[in-house]
Amino acid sequence: MTIFINSLTFLRIFLAVVIFILLMSPNGYLISLILFLIAGATDYFDGFLARKYNSVSQIGEVMDPIADKILIVFILFGLAVNLSSYLIGFIGSLIVAREIWVSALRDMNARNNNSQLTKVTFLAKIKTSIQLFTIFVYLLGLALSSMVIIVIGDFLLIMSLFITLYTGIIYTINSFNKLY
Repeated sequence: MTIFINSLTFLRIFLAVVIFILLMSPNGYLISLILFLIAGATDYFDGFLARKYNSVSQIGEVMDPIADKILIVFILFGLAVNLSSYLIGFIGSLIVAREIWVSALRDMNARNNNSQLTKVTFLAKIKTSIQLFTIFVYLLGLALSSMVIIVIGDFLLIMSLFITLYTGIIYTINSFNKLY
């Protein structure tokens, strides 16, 4: 069962690449949306099955959040290229920078036996959910050829940026308060 569960996580990474490629053609928008929904289902089911069958693995615990980040990054950059959007590209870059920074904080805290300082919080899970919902809105807007929906995606992306940066700041404050 563990192999199947971890395969769902790796499928999400593969789908990120496929969706990026599909976003380069208007003929791929609907398929991108469908594959994104499948990727979202894998995110739900890998965690659900791991808990249900007590098949939580170390590789799964590490790869699941990484798979989410890969999915988000690939699609945000695919959307930035497709829509010629500096906004999506810039915010996507800030999201990537925050993720790298938090990874560095986690590494530092692990070395100092303070891993609890950067343990995933409920707000960080909300952040990921908002980012994924924002991507859904963008893909829906492309599939329906609706600029109104894409503009709504822009507003949601800005909102997700604020929560993304906020959670990064909280992790930073927690880490450095304990360090010094």
